[in-house]
Amino acid sequence: AHLPVCQRTYCTERHQSSVIMESSKKHPLDTFTHLSITYHESLPHVTHIKLNRPRKRNAINALMWREIGEAFRQIGTIGDGTRCVLLSGSGKGFCGGIDITDEKFFSGISPDSSSDDEESSIDMARKALAFKPQITEMQAAFTALEECPVPVVAAIHGACVGAGIDMTCCADVRICSPNTVFSIREARLGLAADVGTLQRFPKLVGFGSRVRELCFTGEDFSSEDALNIGFASRISKSESQLLGEANQIISKIIANSPVAVTVTKSSLNYSRDHTVREGLDHVALTNSA
Repeated sequence: AHLPVCQRTYCTERHQSSVIMESSKKHPLDTFTHLSITYHESLPHVTHIKLNRPRKRNAINALMWREIGEAFRQIGTIGDGTRCVLLSGSGKGFCGGIDITDEKFFSGISPDSSSDDEESSIDMARKALAFKPQITEMQAAFTALEECPVPVVAAIHGACVGAGIDMTCCADVRICSPNTVFSIREARLGLAADVGTLQRFPKLVGFGSRVRELCFTGEDFSSEDALNIGFASRISKSESQLLGEANQIISKIIANSPVAVTVTKSSLNYSRDHTVREGLDHVALTNSA
């Protein structure tokens, strides 16, 4: 039954009032150096996480990497009321990859040229082995997006390179602007991508020839390419409309039961890595709990 006009007006005003109150509050996670974390300005129960190193094209340094993991491990679990996360980048692009100027990423990795060749070789092997825990920690930071209990919607513009793709592979929904340029750049830098792209990207779009070509060559691919292979679900009409169109998706998500959405995300992630039978058992057990 339709609500009387006076009740509809009251509900609308109460909704708008709750949005204003929430957006004016300081988010409990707004404590990081390279992330801006705020309540959404117009949607209730939505947290907006923005990569915030615009002068560096949001290239991820060691501190920012830790902050991403810490933020997504806590979001939606600390009484912040979050039902969905909007992830975006400030400035001219979403993410320019790893900040290779940050020596903390590679400290202790380069061999000491003053040592003799044999000793230097042994030292390099030990240092390379010691780098594994750091790689594991970096992997875990992005896995936190995937394991975040609420959906993460990534609004991508400009450059999304290397670690930017690693990160957005962990988002639940990806929407990009027409000017977005993607690149799985690691092979061109003499590296194998080791923070999730080679494992997640093919599961999102398939293991076909085009995917292997992009991983082997490190060439750029466009927003149209991302849409065609299924990496992005839509392209905004313009960069200026990107967040607005992402908000439309989010508004539909938060209109549903938060419990239903959380269980749906959990089941989708579990089923991706297990058999159909195991996935059915998992969701049956979850829904009956």
